[in-house]
Amino acid sequence: MHQISSNIIYLRQLKNWSQRQAASQLKITLSTYRKWEKGQSQPKLSSLEKIIEVYKRTIDELLYIDLQKADKETPEHLKGEKIRILPIVVDEQSDAEHVSLVPVKAAAGYTAGYADAEFIADLPRFSLPFAELSQHQTYRVFQIEGDSMLPIKHGAYIICEYTQNWEQLKWGEPHIVITREEGVVFKRLHKTEEGLLELKSDNPLFDPYSLPCQSVMEVWRARGYVCFDFE
Repeated sequence: MHQISSNIIYLRQLKNWSQRQAASQLKITLSTYRKWEKGQSQPKLSSLEKIIEVYKRTIDELLYIDLQKADKETPEHLKGEKIRILPIVVDEQSDAEHVSLVPVKAAAGYTAGYADAEFIADLPRFSLPFAELSQHQTYRVFQIEGDSMLPIKHGAYIICEYTQNWEQLKWGEPHIVITREEGVVFKRLHKTEEGLLELKSDNPLFDPYSLPCQSVMEVWRARGYVCFDFE
């Protein structure tokens, strides 16, 4: 049995959209959209492709999975139960692990290439000789955009430690989160009672928002930052 009707209601509510706003985003009439939610008609293939584009979900997820239920379940790769291979770069002579840098211009590509060893190998890389950082952890540096985490400024480089196990996250601390919808974001993480992930900014001008756990592809705990913009 198709889940499309309940799923598009759920996805619309996640965006806090009205039915009219959802119809506008999907470029269909309001009456057509209302029929979808009521189960009176099904989206055609071209409309399904638009839904996928807007909500960043697959056809199989839209049709066969109860997304509201699935989003409340912590994904296996975040619980550490399903270990995945994390692409890294090592020094050819010493076998020491290099730290890869993800500049702003590479952030969009990182969302698609985070698991691609060739993509990671093409990123700038260097060593971090800081005593505060463990030699037994994997680190990556992400350059951030915007002012949502002031006083950390636009263009700062966030030094991050890879987090394999979701259940060991330190709630309330800043993290770099790689998500399907938002790409690379720098926020403080909180877990809601509904099982969603709440992302909060340090700048009070930016409202917190929530994402389903299933949208998270990687989590990196922020350990420090480098900024070249002096007051």
